[in-house]
Amino acid sequence: MTQLKNKKAIITGGGRGLGKATAMTFAKEGINIAITGRNEAVLKETVSELKSFGVKAIYAVFDVGDYESVKKGIKNIIDELGSVDILVNNAGIAAFGTFNEMEVDAWSQIIQTNVMGMYHVTKEVLPYLINQNEGDIINVSSTAGLSGNASTSAYSASKFAVIGMSESLMKEVRKNNIRVCTVTPSTIVSDMSIGLGIANNDSQESVLQPEDFAELILAGLKLPRRAMLKSASLWSTNP
Repeated sequence: MTQLKNKKAIITGGGRGLGKATAMTFAKEGINIAITGRNEAVLKETVSELKSFGVKAIYAVFDVGDYESVKKGIKNIIDELGSVDILVNNAGIAAFGTFNEMEVDAWSQIIQTNVMGMYHVTKEVLPYLINQNEGDIINVSSTAGLSGNASTSAYSASKFAVIGMSESLMKEVRKNNIRVCTVTPSTIVSDMSIGLGIANNDSQESVLQPEDFAELILAGLKLPRRAMLKSASLWSTNP
């Protein structure tokens, strides 16, 4: 089992929801953490909670869709952490609407954030992992990236793209002892899913919780370095 104490992780979209749950789970394992997002007040509050576990916790405010901001933000994070071992590409947005109803700008923004955002952050972190010849990248897709549905064309397109990009990257960097895992969760109770009306706070027993997602990621990281979780789908046991 890989020891994670004192490792250093970057989690995008880490202030709330799945990202925050992952950060809290990592902190309990003794992992030092940098979280990113666009809401500084939320990030500050989460960092304060993370520090209560005795780990180093910092934040950076930037939009993953803005490459120049990403370059500056990632450099500042790694300068402060000293290095990086784990990247969780969690930041993402969603909106539903029929193909003709959704505005072009909204469609484009989903692709810019979910696909280009993941590319931007990974591009800036990857050289550090290659240089140390070890690391882990966890890319968050969705079951919407496995099967399209009516009114999800933009979101599904972005999550299908994430899977393709992630699997291609995995085959490139295995030789560098870097493990790339693509996670495809079903609906999880989060701020985003509640806002979209596909989950609610009363779904504790029937819908996946952010902590379930975080435990899956942690289990993959704990595998011996000779083993890699290439992909994993997370579903609720309740249909």
